[in-house]
Amino acid sequence: MKLVLVGCPGAGKGTQAEKLSKHYGIAHISTGDLLRDQIARGTELGKKVSKIMEEGGLVSDEIVSSMLAERIKDEDCKNGYILDGYPRNLAQAEGLEAITGPLDKVICIDVDDNVIVDRMTGRRSCPNCKEMYHIKYNPPKVEGVCDDCGTKLVQRKDDNEETVLNRLKVYHETTAPLIEYYKGKGILATVKGVGDINEIFAEICRVLEG
Repeated sequence: MKLVLVGCPGAGKGTQAEKLSKHYGIAHISTGDLLRDQIARGTELGKKVSKIMEEGGLVSDEIVSSMLAERIKDEDCKNGYILDGYPRNLAQAEGLEAITGPLDKVICIDVDDNVIVDRMTGRRSCPNCKEMYHIKYNPPKVEGVCDDCGTKLVQRKDDNEETVLNRLKVYHETTAPLIEYYKGKGILATVKGVGDINEIFAEICRVLEG
């Protein structure tokens, strides 16, 4: 089974991809993780990517495609895989099938922008033990302090409202054509990404097995 998950930042793609990966015994591939892995291992490609990112540039489709082509040769991909957050635009989508062959399904996790802003601006994390909180949906017992280790919680720099709104704007500009593209191929399914995580997961499974 070869799947793609699309959806705006904060829609829950990573969470659902992990659950689907365990449920179906297929690999979860995040292109962001692939890039970070190359940098952490200090490979030639990693050094190149690190320099591009430090200079504020975008890693080219060619680099991401070559990493992806190598990754899907790994043993854990033999039963299939889920691509999380890739492709991000029409050009990437058109080049993807040359790497993967035909996809089985593209799942769009649909969440309204105002919900995303609320989700992301309310996120807080512990810099020490990495525990995650939300000021509204999962608050710590003591405001601003981690329940587990007592460290002061922090907000990611890119979780401020201005940055979140800008990321949503970029997503809508680049991903709308992508959704139409997969709809035209007859492999797109849209699932509402609001509510209980397990209920959303069950709905995705129903779509895949229906």
